[in-house]
Amino acid sequence: MGDRTAFRTCPLCEALCGLELTLDEAGAVTRVRGDGKDPFSKGYICPKGATLGSLDGDPDRLAEPLVAGEASGWDEAFETVGRRLAEVVARHGRDAVAVYIGNPTAHSIAGPLYGSAIVKALGTRNLFTASTADQMPKHVACGHMFGDPLAIPVPDLDRTGHLLMLGANPLESNGSLASAPDFPGRLKAIRARGGKITVVDPRRTRTAALADEHLFIRPGTDAFFLMALVHTLFAEELVSSAGHLAGRVNGLDDLRALAVDFAPEDVAAVTGVPAATIRRTARELAAAERAAVYGRIGTCTQAYGTLNSWLVDVLNTLTGNLDRPGGAMFPRPAHAPVYRRKKPFTTGRWRSRVRGLPEVNGELPVATLADEIETPGEGQVRALITIGGNPALSAPNAARLDRALGGLEFMVSVDPYLNETTRHAHVVLPPPRPAQTPHYDIALTGLAVRDYARYSPPAVPLPDGRPGEAEILARLAMAASGTDGDPALLDEMIIKATLEKAVALPGSPVLGREPDELRKMLDTGTLTEQRLDMMLRLGPYGDAFGGEPALREEPGGASGFTGLTLARLRTEYPHGLDLGALRPRLDEVLCTTSGRIELCPSTCAADVDRLRSALRGPAAPGMVLIGRRHLRSNNSWLHNVPELVRGSNTCTLQLNPADAERLGVAAGDTVRVTSRAGSLEAVAEPTDTIMAGVVSLPHGWGHDRPGTRTRVASLHAGVNVNAVTDEQEIDPLSGNAVLNGVPVTLEAAR
Repeated sequence: MGDRTAFRTCPLCEALCGLELTLDEAGAVTRVRGDGKDPFSKGYICPKGATLGSLDGDPDRLAEPLVAGEASGWDEAFETVGRRLAEVVARHGRDAVAVYIGNPTAHSIAGPLYGSAIVKALGTRNLFTASTADQMPKHVACGHMFGDPLAIPVPDLDRTGHLLMLGANPLESNGSLASAPDFPGRLKAIRARGGKITVVDPRRTRTAALADEHLFIRPGTDAFFLMALVHTLFAEELVSSAGHLAGRVNGLDDLRALAVDFAPEDVAAVTGVPAATIRRTARELAAAERAAVYGRIGTCTQAYGTLNSWLVDVLNTLTGNLDRPGGAMFPRPAHAPVYRRKKPFTTGRWRSRVRGLPEVNGELPVATLADEIETPGEGQVRALITIGGNPALSAPNAARLDRALGGLEFMVSVDPYLNETTRHAHVVLPPPRPAQTPHYDIALTGLAVRDYARYSPPAVPLPDGRPGEAEILARLAMAASGTDGDPALLDEMIIKATLEKAVALPGSPVLGREPDELRKMLDTGTLTEQRLDMMLRLGPYGDAFGGEPALREEPGGASGFTGLTLARLRTEYPHGLDLGALRPRLDEVLCTTSGRIELCPSTCAADVDRLRSALRGPAAPGMVLIGRRHLRSNNSWLHNVPELVRGSNTCTLQLNPADAERLGVAAGDTVRVTSRAGSLEAVAEPTDTIMAGVVSLPHGWGHDRPGTRTRVASLHAGVNVNAVTDEQEIDPLSGNAVLNGVPVTLEAAR
């Protein structure tokens, strides 16, 4: 037969790039190129995507389940899971089983569709995810401001004329909470059309080097800087009071009063940003015809993470740029119905057993997972299910959590590797290769800077008897519920419940119709495909099960696009479907109790007291630690791909030359870094790209643990930065771990 070509979306980061795969007769991926016909990515590809074939064919990937470290059949593995979970629940109750869901699940179709079903089947309140080590502050801020924690505005990169970025390095990360293929090209286009990019960061990153202006800022002080911008807008009467947001905002006067104490002159010493620069930045932001403020992981993973996330969109609102072309806008994903009945956002419906930390978005902070495992008493976590995560490396004070995992009565992991976390698992259930897996970005298209949809069917069929990722998760949900039945029953139950809800809710495009009639119209593919087809048909561009006209579109995509089904997306748009530039949709999104944007939520206003006290308090600690991103890395996922770890060591401790001289260390010397949580030793890399008083280590390394089967990663082990991050330090409003601005001491290791 010879080589053949298949097309799919890259599953390795948030950029949603289209890929063209060349496969040989055996189904091995022999070449990967950017898909030039993809209307969103237009052929762009990064080094990670280019190595998808190596990841797909990695000999260290598990092909069959492991039970007690030995190869097993699937039926035996699931029997063991069901039996052992039932034993734990019978002895200790449902909260004795916890679930941890990692970052990779957001890059799949199965994770978002089946993860919540597993948690519901268990009936546990102990859900932990990577969100509380990454992005939870943004969800909390948006929940309070707009009523929906998933309504996250993204910068309209393709039309903005002024972009202010904090804690983001998209030239290395490819973007986050703003899905944008070729983020670098989009930034260059802003400058090419006469716009301005300002980057605020403790390091002169590749992104900062591309920008028109880079402002060094002391780690952990972004909230002071942002509040000073707000102060300036009010003090100089630069707040936009007219236009599309007039009459749609609550809390202007309360916000004005909060900002009084944060004049640029008062925060300059704390942030390291001169007062005149802060005032000029605010004036430029207000004067720009189209502007957007964008803050990412560097702003979330600090002590004021929620205040940072809130203030970013406060600035977008005060300047009149929220929900406006060229500003910060709400994507309209094809699979998400606009008729959803939404409840007002709240947190703290329950609290963690040991530290009393509030629930947020149905989950508890990963920073307290070790507490829940180690601390005896009623409700102690005795069993754990992990899905696509590696918290033994990624959680704060990871060494403590790693030890705690070893003491569990039972642990099951869904993961393709035996890594630092899954080495503790009694059962490992490996998902298939990427080429064998269907793909639709349920999570990430809701964050895309242009409305877009793409479905990628499997490029290679599964071997007989080999379950797909969706079936693995569905069977795990069945096992968690104590039911040893056909996993198809779960999908049927979800389809039935969704259709019954859809025909009853006001505003639904199928209001009043019969669920059984709609069920018969669904796609004839797998049950996962049928569920996706149902979501697309009920979505804003869907055919409403025949209730909308046949598929039509206007040039370049437009709001009039209707008639979408999975069959049409699969056959007519194999390279993806451009649904147009983002459009104003605040009326669809807003679901606060007041029906307005809550510019000054009481929870955020109360936390400003903490910020004010810190402004008047003692000086910040001497040295602080931050993380950093690399283009050839994504957390700990890709360190077993040879092409991505070649070359010089990237897991180094960057520090300013003045600090290196003071310590008496040179490039290549070993430095000991110590915090309250622990110590590590790393190779020094003096560089003037980092401000004095700050050191930086990349995230995701530390592959030197016994019992793993990742040979390439073990040869490039690096050191784990989370040996010194502190699980006791969190953002109180979101529970997010503080991974940036960590106080440390340094000494030359002799």
